[in-house]
Amino acid sequence: MQPYKMYNDSSLRLLRAINSIFRAVLFPSRHEGPGFMRYASFLVCLTPCLLATVPAFAVTDEIQVYTGEIMPVGEVGLTWHNNYALDGLKTPDFPGGLVDNHAYSSVTEWALGVTPWFEAGVYLPLFSHTSNQGWTYNGFKLRALFVQPDNQDKDFYYGVNFEFSWNEKTWDTQVNTGEIRPIIGWRFGEDRRWSFTVNPILDNNYKGFSRLEFVPATRLDYKIDETWTVAAEEYDDFGDLRGFLPGSQQSHQLWGVVDYTGNPISVEAGIGFGLTSATDKLAVKVMLISDLTGPHGLFAP
Repeated sequence: MQPYKMYNDSSLRLLRAINSIFRAVLFPSRHEGPGFMRYASFLVCLTPCLLATVPAFAVTDEIQVYTGEIMPVGEVGLTWHNNYALDGLKTPDFPGGLVDNHAYSSVTEWALGVTPWFEAGVYLPLFSHTSNQGWTYNGFKLRALFVQPDNQDKDFYYGVNFEFSWNEKTWDTQVNTGEIRPIIGWRFGEDRRWSFTVNPILDNNYKGFSRLEFVPATRLDYKIDETWTVAAEEYDDFGDLRGFLPGSQQSHQLWGVVDYTGNPISVEAGIGFGLTSATDKLAVKVMLISDLTGPHGLFAP
């Protein structure tokens, strides 16, 4: 595999277009400053990696640890997830499925703050480009996130998220699947700059308790200042509760992540390294996050 190769004409056009969008949306002239320029340089350097050979990461729509923070009541938020496998698995998980290697997966996640303890969300559209299927529409998800109010101000924070998926046949062998995601976390250290969060996720195929799949996600982060946070994340798949897979067949991936908190756009970007032969060896992610209707949102009055 050669993750960095000469771009064809369509790759260059797409690269220029996305860089133009980043410049116009993330770095308008009235906000330009040293912090924005540092992050602009980071994005410009990262974009060729994301677009090497055009399409990229696959078969995972969301690479994120939930920390139990939700939208304020009545406000709408948007997170655009983009994932890319520089060196991924070369066979699909099931016949007719998507191949991870050199595949791209993306979804827009829309969220509405309903109460101080409840946020409703929808993931739509979920799509990808893979080497074996080209562009595909993969389905959509609904979610319900219940949390302790004002989690962002608490030393101990918690919640639980439920997701309900409608899948296309190339995305999953079942039309309907779900997720149960508990959220448990602690803030500690000087000025509460450190946070440790665990999401002991159970994927649900509606075939009984023993067939729930244990896929935990963990995050340790350090808040440098009000703008920058760095983190280490791990994403695992141990298999069904009735009997975990052998170690070599389990999926374990370790990520280095940087968060930028901006106004009106925030960014989370990271690079992940597979720890087993059943895991994509090298992947990257970029999430663009905005409060659409809040006081500092894209469409603020």
